[in-house]
Amino acid sequence: MSEEHSKHSHPNYVKIWAILLGLLVLSVLGPTLEVRAITLIAAFGIAIVKALMVAGYFMHLNVEKKIVWYLLIATIAFLAVCFFGIAPDVMNKEGANWEKNAPEQVEHSADKEGAHH
Repeated sequence: MSEEHSKHSHPNYVKIWAILLGLLVLSVLGPTLEVRAITLIAAFGIAIVKALMVAGYFMHLNVEKKIVWYLLIATIAFLAVCFFGIAPDVMNKEGANWEKNAPEQVEHSADKEGAHH
């Protein structure tokens, strides 16, 4: 068997499915430990492993050129930069020239306006 043929051989999808199913069971049973830090670390760690397995095997990125992985990583990094760059402003409740109307505040202001008319 040539090296090129073994590089593009089909993986055992049933085995990959079983691994993903096992990881799903671990991520569902994780919160039963009731240790928040361990639960969060395990859940996100398992999610990353599952995402990489799906991308690698089911999307066949494991046989693509390395540039595809670099583009994927760059896209995720850009998404993270955008999220973490915007999140502090969106999550902030106060600030200079900042007014965040929570649904309760909108309802109360509508009630007040209706009472004046």
